[in-house]
Amino acid sequence: MTEEPADGGTRAEGAPGPSGNHGRSDRRPGREAGRPADDEREGRSGGETGGSPGDERDRWSDDRHDRERRLDGRQERYGHERRFDERYEHDRWDDDRYGRDPRPEDARPFEDAYPGARIDPPGTPARRGFRRFRLTAWIALVVAAVVVGVSVAWVNGPPTEAELREKAGLLSKDRLRIGVKDDTPGIALRSKDGSGFEGFDIDIAYMIAADLGFRRDQVEFMSIETEDRARMQARNGNGEFVRVDLVVATFSVTPDRRADPSVGFSTPYLFTEQSVVTRSDYEDEHVASLGQLEGKKVCSLGTSTSLVELSKAIKGNPIAEGLISKCVERLRRGDIDAVTTDAALLAGFVTQDRNLRHHDIALEKTEMWAVNAGRNAALRTLVDLALYRSYADPQNQRWEEAYKTHIEPLLRTNPGVNVAQAEQPCALPPPVRRWPWERTLPLQDCPSAP
Repeated sequence: MTEEPADGGTRAEGAPGPSGNHGRSDRRPGREAGRPADDEREGRSGGETGGSPGDERDRWSDDRHDRERRLDGRQERYGHERRFDERYEHDRWDDDRYGRDPRPEDARPFEDAYPGARIDPPGTPARRGFRRFRLTAWIALVVAAVVVGVSVAWVNGPPTEAELREKAGLLSKDRLRIGVKDDTPGIALRSKDGSGFEGFDIDIAYMIAADLGFRRDQVEFMSIETEDRARMQARNGNGEFVRVDLVVATFSVTPDRRADPSVGFSTPYLFTEQSVVTRSDYEDEHVASLGQLEGKKVCSLGTSTSLVELSKAIKGNPIAEGLISKCVERLRRGDIDAVTTDAALLAGFVTQDRNLRHHDIALEKTEMWAVNAGRNAALRTLVDLALYRSYADPQNQRWEEAYKTHIEPLLRTNPGVNVAQAEQPCALPPPVRRWPWERTLPLQDCPSAP
């Protein structure tokens, strides 16, 4: 039997009435089965809010729905950011692994031919990482090749300056003996009291000795005559013959001397030419050639290049002396008519004695003075290095100072005569091993170097 409810509807028999909240479903929008109502979770009732229980429940349900929607929006946004971060971390990890691809084998068809290779679109982090790896590898290979090349060149290249000094025997020496002339004013002249030497050759010898590691007080000059320069035999203070380490004594370079195994010429350090000196009252006011001395008594240095040229020009036998000062002394006494040798040697005598006249005979041959280091090839290379530094370094003015001090004054008293070239002869860098950053001096081109 059924009972009609007051609102006109029908109600099943035994169903609870409205007073017990009977007939209302526990499932409302947004509410799950078995989940307590909002007012039950909050521990609140409709009577406490001052409204009906149904209205209160509906209001709290709407608030919960809003909170859930906001939470869902944040989760969606945060989830997107997490997915972005995970994708960034994935790309960065791939970049660090230089393009290692974590994809399954079936997703990489190209890798059948190239196992382990990764094919990425240009501009991706993995591709950029691979390019950086390849560039780094190429740079490493180039650097390794350069290092190997430099090492091989360093081991197999020429000796260093320190090795040359050791090979030349300089490390065991406390003094450097140098053979020089002692009778030529302006070039190499011993003082009257015998205490020392002065002149252009003396300053050049000091310059070379300094680059070899010797102080001025460690340099010992010894008098040497013309015929002893090739043998490198000079006389000490007691008149005894002593072998010297170097010869800086107006020694001219010639092909025959170069062929002598006992002679080791450096690069030239002065250019001059042959000339003639007569007395002021000589019958010819101007001597233009050696041929004009035919039938005259002419003196020159024995075994010198000047004597060879004189013998070619005249038929008579020239007079030979071991010292040019002896020839000049005989000329002053009137024993001979003329003296011929290098202009730089004769200019000092003309400066001292105005009764002498200097003649430029205009020979095309240039006299080139060089240092003789004998058979010591390592020492000769070190001498070349000193002359090269003097020539190539604009801050190194030692040669120029020696010229201005000793030769330039001779030009005023020997007008019309090319006493000596006013510039140091060109010098090429010798074969001495140096690092590239040590090669501060410019390379020189000496097409006319002997």
